[in-house]
Amino acid sequence: MTALQVSAREMVQAAYENRYTWDKAFPGYTTDVTLKLGDKAFSGTARVNPDLSAEVFGVEDEDAQKTIKGQLWEVAIHRVSRPFDKTHGENTFKADGLDENGATKIAVGGKAKGDAYKVKDNEFVMVHRHIHGVVVTINTFSSYDTGSGYLSHTYDSVYHDPKTGELKQGRCEFTDDYTQVGNYTVLAKRTVTSADGPDMEIAFSNIELLA
Repeated sequence: MTALQVSAREMVQAAYENRYTWDKAFPGYTTDVTLKLGDKAFSGTARVNPDLSAEVFGVEDEDAQKTIKGQLWEVAIHRVSRPFDKTHGENTFKADGLDENGATKIAVGGKAKGDAYKVKDNEFVMVHRHIHGVVVTINTFSSYDTGSGYLSHTYDSVYHDPKTGELKQGRCEFTDDYTQVGNYTVLAKRTVTSADGPDMEIAFSNIELLA
């Protein structure tokens, strides 16, 4: 392994381990939730369980319920703590120069060949990954320091077909705001501006950890 490859792996590992995650004692929580989709609004309550599954109550509209559940799952799945070698043990990493903002471009080989990252200041500022038959590219513009790792604050996403390069989903812009509940940092509000559909805002309040 060359020094560049070693340093690329170390860079990815440092950024990976700098992400904010929930510990194994995470108890789950209950929350009030308000979802705005375009000019429609829905309110109810939700529960995120210790196993990170989500339940939604008091929202009759099926699509709205599905959206709320999906957002809660998406947030929770990114708070899972896994050892770096368990996630990336079969991958190789190669530094590929700097971008115009001074972030190190890193190409991934091995099991996740074709993926790519950009790392700056121990944070991922770009993730390009093949997931479930599509390629998602996420650029992070600002982050939130929890004191125990970082979370993305403003970012965008674009989805492409991995074989043809065809656009599968246009650019979405996200802003995530967080709140501290006990020992855990929890999403309080997410706004999404979408090129393809109605804008979305989802807000959580009266968040309480489960006993």
